[in-house]
Amino acid sequence: MRRRQFVNRLAGGFAAWFGAPFIHTKISKAWETFIPGEDKIGDERFWSFVREQFPLTHERVYLNTGGLGASPYAVIDAVVAKINELERISETGHSEQLWASVKQKAGTLLGCDAAELAYTRNATEGINIVCNGLPLKRGDEVITTTHEHVGNAVPWLARQKRDGIVIKLFEPSTQSAAENLARIEHLLSKRTRVVSVPHATTTTGQVLPVKEIAALAKAKNIWFFLDGAQTAGMLNFNLHEIGCDAYATSGHKWMLGPKGTGWLYVRKDMLDVIQALEVGAYSDKSHDLQTGELTLHPTAQRYEYGTLNTPLFGGLGAAIDFLQKIGMENIWRRDAELSTAFLKGLQEISPVEILSPLNPTERSAMISFKMKNIDYLKLQSFLAEKYQLRTRGVGEGGVNALRISWHLYNSFEDVNRVLEGVKEAAQL
Repeated sequence: MRRRQFVNRLAGGFAAWFGAPFIHTKISKAWETFIPGEDKIGDERFWSFVREQFPLTHERVYLNTGGLGASPYAVIDAVVAKINELERISETGHSEQLWASVKQKAGTLLGCDAAELAYTRNATEGINIVCNGLPLKRGDEVITTTHEHVGNAVPWLARQKRDGIVIKLFEPSTQSAAENLARIEHLLSKRTRVVSVPHATTTTGQVLPVKEIAALAKAKNIWFFLDGAQTAGMLNFNLHEIGCDAYATSGHKWMLGPKGTGWLYVRKDMLDVIQALEVGAYSDKSHDLQTGELTLHPTAQRYEYGTLNTPLFGGLGAAIDFLQKIGMENIWRRDAELSTAFLKGLQEISPVEILSPLNPTERSAMISFKMKNIDYLKLQSFLAEKYQLRTRGVGEGGVNALRISWHLYNSFEDVNRVLEGVKEAAQL
């Protein structure tokens, strides 16, 4: 049964089951009044209801949340409403109350204090703040992986070229978390100053043993930075428990926020270590140009400056509300169920080589694979043209594979559709 037919048949039942009219113009209202419970979370009708909160077309299956997440109506409505409100009076809408409220929500989601969060445009901006703000000098070593996204590769390469730091690489092992820890430890030297790795790799969706890496770095008096672009909004974690010094993420991937939003976490005792190099209005607590006095803001707000997009900031808060209404444990459980079902299906298709970890404790909701009989880019084109699937080719680190990202707006019907396409491709 085609997806649109399936949804249309269920639509009439939603109104009675959820106690709200399920028509397009009332989707947002239905979500506002809906109270999810454990009896509903495990019901496929609930996840179909969640899917209808997104304007995503049903003709195409969206499987690239690792690249860009879709935003629900609740987020879009919040952004539009704030734009309309502010444009009627031509004001920025900057408000300490709004900033405190949204950062408190983000702190609850990420497991940190609101004062440790700076609002950014994306994970790359956060990475640049950390990379350029750390007090590194010529010859200092930075350890990272061969599977870095461009956002966590170019900033370190630029600093290497500018300041003469040394980048040392290790190939992530999908066989063992202990092996990755050993590979990092093998690269350590007296000149090592930073370990900078992804929480989950963009290539295979591998979740690295971040708590163990943090403990190792702390024992060696080394700074530990996490590129969290692929985990915030998907995995349920706590930054304080992980123990990293800094963490950057995007609001527009798994968090489902407006495009051009993100968070930078800097642990309290690192605020004076990671220098705020780009500053302006709102970065300071006080300043006096005539006397030369400047006191930076005592929180991570010191990394923010100038006029910011208040509607997007408010929309990011609405995205966090959306996630928290469902619950991060429930979201991760759903993402894990979908990605696991897909992985098991792939294991039954002989030309397929799965590159993501088979150990569920080291796997995210992103599954990467390639096929012996067809180039990964040709496979991507085939699935896009015949099956209307939006996937992502992964060329980073020479992986040359196809990545499928599973999130809360996907379904088991989508899993079957992708597997059907891969099975047909196996016969090409």
